[in-house]
Amino acid sequence: MSKYRILVVDDEEDLCEILQFNLENEGYDVDVAYSAEEALLLDLTKYQLLLLDVMMGDISGFKMASMLRKEEKFASLPIIFLTAKDTENDMLTGFNLGADDYISKPYSIKQVAARVKAVLRRVTTTEATTQPTTASTVLSYDKMQLDTKQKKLFVAEEEVSLTKKEFEILKLLMKNFGQVYSREEILSQVWSDEVYVLDRTIDVNITRLRKKLGVYGKNVVTRAGYGYVFED
Repeated sequence: MSKYRILVVDDEEDLCEILQFNLENEGYDVDVAYSAEEALLLDLTKYQLLLLDVMMGDISGFKMASMLRKEEKFASLPIIFLTAKDTENDMLTGFNLGADDYISKPYSIKQVAARVKAVLRRVTTTEATTQPTTASTVLSYDKMQLDTKQKKLFVAEEEVSLTKKEFEILKLLMKNFGQVYSREEILSQVWSDEVYVLDRTIDVNITRLRKKLGVYGKNVVTRAGYGYVFED
């Protein structure tokens, strides 16, 4: 297996060193940064995963993630939040920013390693199952096109930036036009069963996705008591 490069961003140096040591023992290349400001000076394109502490200095983990998600090249970069903030609202904030997982402190190193493995496995699976570039890799509806090869969405020929989760939800619904998916089915398809995710996380992602789709947001329909469907 080729090595994954991970960046740990946390203002607690001891935690950074512990995470770096143990994740390197798992076979990953791991760098550390002791603040978001320090991390943002690095070439983040070389990392396949970020582990971000939420409560840090002037730029929090949430703020850093928000800054990255505004840049197209980081729109689908996997992020796991590490934090002592464990309320439901905090978790929803994290997932609303496109987080792939949210781990509350105190945590065990084995737990972190397992969650890291789960997130990276999802990334690998997505890449491995991508079909060759053909017309079939583009899902179209009216003036909206979802390129499943390049992982891009175009509305009226204008590119729309989506997070990885938003993209995968839209792909699932468009690929199965007219089929209703429950929250549980969407969770099993888009999130790993090993990762704890609230049902409301689906609603948050759907709401954000509808806004980005503009006039096509109305095509992502809620079927009360059943789930979601993409239809006319």
